[in-house]
Amino acid sequence: MIKIVLLGYMGSGKSTIAHLLSEKTQIEALDLDKIIEERAGMSIKNIFEQKGEVFFRKLENQIFKELISSEKEMILSLGGGTPCYANNHELLNGDGVTSFYLKASIETLHNRLLSIRDNRPLIAEQEEEEMKEYIAKHLFDRSYYYNQATHIVPVDDKSPEEVADEINRILA
Repeated sequence: MIKIVLLGYMGSGKSTIAHLLSEKTQIEALDLDKIIEERAGMSIKNIFEQKGEVFFRKLENQIFKELISSEKEMILSLGGGTPCYANNHELLNGDGVTSFYLKASIETLHNRLLSIRDNRPLIAEQEEEEMKEYIAKHLFDRSYYYNQATHIVPVDDKSPEEVADEINRILA
């Protein structure tokens, strides 16, 4: 059973590319954050506010392990922080798992996130320059975990379709 895992920073295109790849491969696309929200019966923002990050990370790890060990084929898009906690990065290259780090530059992420920052609790209140520094720091902190992926796919100056096609070629 093949499991394709997409990881990267928020705004790198994980969910969009998962759906495009699903159309090309006929493998179901799943979004880890959406599954967490369904199981918890509340938004991730509310989980953080009401139950705390430790609760969230435990639930995230439990569901990620469950999905990776299932017999089901899937394309799974992770939350931006998923690989960085509870040794989740060790699950990125297991049996039948092929992972892709959608690598975007600070500039690309900043430009993409500016227009949607109101929907992103971590950056919603930040000024433009402050947000760029925040992204840079996070990318630096997370790079070790992101780079554990089977493949690194640069996404700068590419459409989601081009990235999905590139991943599909790698999988062929």
